[in-house]
Formats: sequence, C-alpha cells, structure tokens
Amino acid sequence: MTTTVEAEAVSREESNAALIAEMDKYRSDVESDFVLDVINDTERGRWIAALGADAIGELSYRFVGGRVVLLTTWVNHAYRNRHVATELIARVLDEIRETGKKITIICPVVGEFVARHPQYADMIDKVHPGSGAFPRPASEPPGNARQLASFEHDIA
Repeated sequence: MTTTVEAEAVSREESNAALIAEMDKYRSDVESDFVLDVINDTERGRWIAALGADAIGELSYRFVGGRVVLLTTWVNHAYRNRHVATELIARVLDEIRETGKKITIICPVVGEFVARHPQYADMIDKVHPGSGAFPRPASEPPGNARQLASFEHDIA
C-alpha cells in the first residue's frame, strides 16, 4: 500500500490536532506522567523523548542561519494525553535558551505551546518567526503549502 502526499498531510494535521488537544486539557502543566529522558540526536536533527530504551516522542529540527528551526513534533499514540509533547517541547526550548539561539517555528504544535507559555516568546526570531509561530498574522491563513514555502525560503 502506497501513501500519497495528501494522505500524509491529513495524517500530519490529525496528529497536530491531537497534540494540541492534549495541551487544551493541561494548560499549565508541562511535566509528563513519566520520567522522560530528552536526548538531542544531532546526527538526525531531532530531540527524542525516551522512556527507558523506547523513543516515545520526538521534535525534529534544523540549524539555519544561526537559529534553530523547529519542524515537527510527534508522540506515539499510546503515550498521548500524558503531557509528553508539552514536556518535550519545554525541555527542548529550555536547552535552546541556554545556547542563546533564536528559534523559527514551523511546527504548529510548538507554536501553540509557545502561545500558551509566553515565557518562551522572546526566543522567536523576529526576522524569521516561521509559519507555525503565534500569533499568526490575520492576513496569513495556516496551511501546509505556506509552511513549506516559508521553510524553503528560510533555508535558501
């Protein structure tokens, strides 16, 4: 069975919606129900949320122009609604803050997290905030094509 680009986009949107819904339930808490290790896999450009030897979530990134571009967040379905995404994002942002780098947000889950936790808003690069950054300008509707175009522009 082959997967089409459209089916992948729908799946990604559903996944993002589920992770954002998880944040709706736990607006102020960023710690998961687990003792997570958050590991920076620099070779593959991702931070991994690990429970023991199992990777249960990840946040992918790229370095572009001296800043960190946060691309996508994923959490294993079995561990959703347990604060995994929020803890992963918070710990990644704390680690990035220590380096003094700015962020560009492509991932709408990270954008929603930052919107709900304004203590991280100062980390967003003002020149290249990214298509997932909030608040989104009213003239710019969300959408995968716009996100891709923005990312391609950022890496050019």
